[in-house]
Amino acid sequence: MTATKVPAGSAAGPAAVHAPDTHELEVVPVRNYGRWIAAAISLLALVGLIGSLAKNDNLHWDVVGHYLFADLIFDGLGTTLWLTAAAMALGLGLGTLVAVMRLSSSPVLYGLATGFVWIFRGTPLLVQIIFWGYAAALYKYVKIGIPFTDVTFLQAETNALLTPAVAALLALGLNEAAYASEIVRAGIQSVDPGQAEAAHSLGMRPALTMRRIVLPQAMRVIIPPMGNETINMLKMTALVSVISAHDLMSNIQDVYAQNYQVIPMLVVASLWYLALVTLLSIPQAWLERRYGRGTARAGHVSPTQRLFGGLAAMGKKNKEHVR
Repeated sequence: MTATKVPAGSAAGPAAVHAPDTHELEVVPVRNYGRWIAAAISLLALVGLIGSLAKNDNLHWDVVGHYLFADLIFDGLGTTLWLTAAAMALGLGLGTLVAVMRLSSSPVLYGLATGFVWIFRGTPLLVQIIFWGYAAALYKYVKIGIPFTDVTFLQAETNALLTPAVAALLALGLNEAAYASEIVRAGIQSVDPGQAEAAHSLGMRPALTMRRIVLPQAMRVIIPPMGNETINMLKMTALVSVISAHDLMSNIQDVYAQNYQVIPMLVVASLWYLALVTLLSIPQAWLERRYGRGTARAGHVSPTQRLFGGLAAMGKKNKEHVR
């Protein structure tokens, strides 16, 4: 009895005769019916909510349209944007300094920085705004001189210095500095200590090492939460309306205190805050992609790109079925 030698790479037996041709197989994607049903229900509920709001006469859309682009609103927007930018600049600069102090080996610097964070992060922002707004009740004059003596170099009334805008800036900026310091500290600690050691071995001073080596690498960790802090700061400026800082919310309250159209004016404020937050999200996403180069986040697809990419894929698939 002799055995038949089968050539290499060829199939043997009956299975080889009935093997299906892979070119004739039709690939059928998995049908996620539950996902489509949930999406349809969600869209139906959203359309129903939008239609209900659009037809609600209590919203007084004519009042919303009248005040949406009013000069008073634009004046408040200017103050809101100025407060947001200035408070974030103050908070980020001071927060970076506090973060470096907390990482210092000096117990005095560490204690001062820890106390600063403990006070401004441990008390409500609204309390801080009111405190700075009414600081003249505590100190009638602001004096600069030699402590524990009568020698005074500069003296001014507290109410003249701490206007509502300045009080709002101090409250927002100092409160933000406490949170920003923790974000910056986390970013600095995420950098491998060997980077600083290598820089020191090359003769770089600690300040130069921090500025040129550590902080640029820490930005990848700092940017996402700091972008959220900026967006949050934009919305927190509404709290300064309690000291009449003439921001967007202050002007909105002045209007509905006269015409009693509370809900329509709140809709105007909400539309503007939504627009500003959307605009701030664009540079935040760009900065995240820029400082995330070379990492897994570099190839991250945003929800908007995912949505339009899915719609494009569905359109391409429908065209292929038509052919």
